[in-house]
Amino acid sequence: MIVVHHLENSRSQRILWLLEELGLPYEIVNYKRGRMMAAPLEMKRIHPLGKSPIIEDEGIVVAETGAIIEYIVEKAGGRLGPPAEADDARRYRFFLHYAEGSVMTTLLMRMVIGMVPLLGRAGKKMFQPMIDTHLGYIETELAARPWFAGEEFTAADTMMSFPLEFAASRVDGLNGRPATSAWLDKIHARPAYRAALERGGPYDFVGK
Repeated sequence: MIVVHHLENSRSQRILWLLEELGLPYEIVNYKRGRMMAAPLEMKRIHPLGKSPIIEDEGIVVAETGAIIEYIVEKAGGRLGPPAEADDARRYRFFLHYAEGSVMTTLLMRMVIGMVPLLGRAGKKMFQPMIDTHLGYIETELAARPWFAGEEFTAADTMMSFPLEFAASRVDGLNGRPATSAWLDKIHARPAYRAALERGGPYDFVGK
């Protein structure tokens, strides 16, 4: 059985959601954040980086959300993985990596710099155009199709959930982006998403 080392209010909520969508059995080891919202040192006993999420499965340890999602999809026989149609498969792989490689990095930098006295206002002004570019691109994509990869829900949607929830709750919201807001409402209504919230504990990026 997969063991998810799950940090409260973190990216690992996506892993619980994906496991619920796939109906795979799992156990949760919960961790509380420490000072400065850091992951506790105990997580380094599982993986040297000590960052959530981490999973263990039959002696295998996997870290990094994207790598974990690929591992779980493969374990599930490819369900919710790359679609058969070539363009959809390319979109799937793009959004699986784009979520953390580009958009989440920009959102975090904007938030952190915004917290620094004196630099906050200038930092927001510097990063907001980058954020607007990302959110505008995402809005265009979601206006063109119901899910990130195409007509069907995939693991790429689970991957994109955290940056968009973060943007909606921490970085000035998603006002004026109806397709993105509608997509968030749609994922939040999924039974598997709600089940993952029930099992995962505190997650402040979406109302319960």
